[in-house]
Amino acid sequence: MTKNAENLAALRIESPPATLREIALDRMRRAIISGLFEPGQRLVERTLCDQLGVSRSVIREVIRHLEAEGLVEMAKQGPIVAGIDWDDARQIYEIRAALESTAVADCARRADVGVKARLCRALDELDRTSKQNSPPGILDATTEFYKIIFETSGHSIAWDIVSRLNGRISRLRVMTLSTAHRTTSGPAQIRKIFAAIERNDPEAAAGACRAHVSAAAKIAQTLLEAAQ
Repeated sequence: MTKNAENLAALRIESPPATLREIALDRMRRAIISGLFEPGQRLVERTLCDQLGVSRSVIREVIRHLEAEGLVEMAKQGPIVAGIDWDDARQIYEIRAALESTAVADCARRADVGVKARLCRALDELDRTSKQNSPPGILDATTEFYKIIFETSGHSIAWDIVSRLNGRISRLRVMTLSTAHRTTSGPAQIRKIFAAIERNDPEAAAGACRAHVSAAAKIAQTLLEAAQ
């Protein structure tokens, strides 16, 4: 490559900076997932503008996006934080079990040394954030773990579906993490999924995945039915 070509190549933006709308969306999504904004709470545009330091047009875009993700719903008084009940949660866990178990099985068939190393790094980060009892860190590490699995398995459409549900999945994860020992039992179950992938054992990987989702679903059912 010539010096001029190198200089031109250096102009390319590999990781474009997030827009103000993307930053505001991420902050609002995390606030809802963490419980800072509670189910049923009214989302007042003027207040949100002041809290986030952005314009009303940005807030309106963010609210529309969060509504599409199922984190916000429209009521007579305006947008509010969407609630979640066991019937909704049950369907989400059923979708997760079906899509994730198929993806981990295909990942186990295809995983090479490089994929296994990436998964191991994601799990190390999950262990680190779990020991710190950091829900945001746990969510990010778990999402990265599954993203690698879906990419490796070639299930791009399934990952698109999971991504659209990710806000509600994350809300359920935060809720179950609040129960005793879940910050240790959850990562331990995910380790079993990885162990099967590491052995290139698709049946064991799928079984471990279904067991992990089932355990989370039982915790969520107990909490949501008690709340209702």
